[in-house]
Amino acid sequence: MKKLLLLSLSACLSWATYAQQSFNGLEMNMGNLFRLSNAKTRSISPENFTGEAGKGGMATLDQGNARGAARDLGQGWKVNPYIFIEPGKTVTLAEITGPGAIQHIWMTPTGNWRYSILRFYWDDETTPSVEVPVGDFFGMGWGEYAQLNSLAVCVNPGSAFNCYWAMPFRKKCKITMENINTERMTLYYQVDYTLTSVPEDAGYFHAQFRRNNPVKDASFTMIDGVKGQGQYVGTYLAWGVNNNGWWGEGEIKFFMDGDGKFPTICGTGTEDYFCGSYNFDTKGRYQEFSTAYSGLPQVIRPDGLYKSQQRFGLYRWHIMDPIRFEKELKITIQDLGWRSGGRYLPQQSDISSVVYWYQREPHAPFPKLPAMSDLEVN
Repeated sequence: MKKLLLLSLSACLSWATYAQQSFNGLEMNMGNLFRLSNAKTRSISPENFTGEAGKGGMATLDQGNARGAARDLGQGWKVNPYIFIEPGKTVTLAEITGPGAIQHIWMTPTGNWRYSILRFYWDDETTPSVEVPVGDFFGMGWGEYAQLNSLAVCVNPGSAFNCYWAMPFRKKCKITMENINTERMTLYYQVDYTLTSVPEDAGYFHAQFRRNNPVKDASFTMIDGVKGQGQYVGTYLAWGVNNNGWWGEGEIKFFMDGDGKFPTICGTGTEDYFCGSYNFDTKGRYQEFSTAYSGLPQVIRPDGLYKSQQRFGLYRWHIMDPIRFEKELKITIQDLGWRSGGRYLPQQSDISSVVYWYQREPHAPFPKLPAMSDLEVN
């Protein structure tokens, strides 16, 4: 009898251990790729707008945008692989009932990437947690392709935008794209997600765009007014230089949780923050690079005709070193170069930023997105 009781107790403990270790399919990495899970994998694209099981590739020739190409083959043969977004229109790309998490997004938009606005809404919120031009969101703020190879974002030939930010939600997720251009755009896209339980301590993903052209008073505010608990996880800057010489001497500053005049975190220079050194200079030339956590993937050089200024695209992902805040966050970066006599030069650069962070909802309202003319790359 005693032996049976011990066996029963052992079985109960084994079940309790299994229950505690059951895997929800999130936090994926090579170390847990072998683990089985009851999470349900789904995907939304123009071939399956709802992501429902067994509903992909059902478009018929009277429904699909590619019906001409598929006319000899019919249903099931790439009848509707893309959508059109007319000028001035907003289209819902995905609407998902949770709980769950987005794990990957791929898209390849046509047209002017600054004039296509991505917005994400979590649960029942009426204002977006993500509001960013699509090019900037994927690290292509200048509207020109450059290969970007990192853990969080990849941009592959010829204009394939990918992101791997984990985006959990509890009730609902909605993703929209607005075309503020005067021309129709074509969009191929795919949103890959899992339906599963979400940890109580999971924050919501946020991304916000800003631009100063030109920067005033040699200081660019990347974000302010963030309220609540969270962690800052990434920066993308599209930096256009309007003067000669080295342009990236400015320090980035993180003001957190009651900081006044001086920040808690203060960098030592722009290239230092983006994990480079000494002007990104190798043999008298800017050296592009793209790594897991940081990079200078884009250097646009003057061409002797209409491209008269140097422009740069830089990213820094705080994946292994998130910046955690408890109540509030503000981030600035100095627009600083060199002038004669070894003196600093306050500049008036053209800087656009996207900042990425997680926090508990509700989030503070975003500033109004710049008008089309103020978004334009010129």
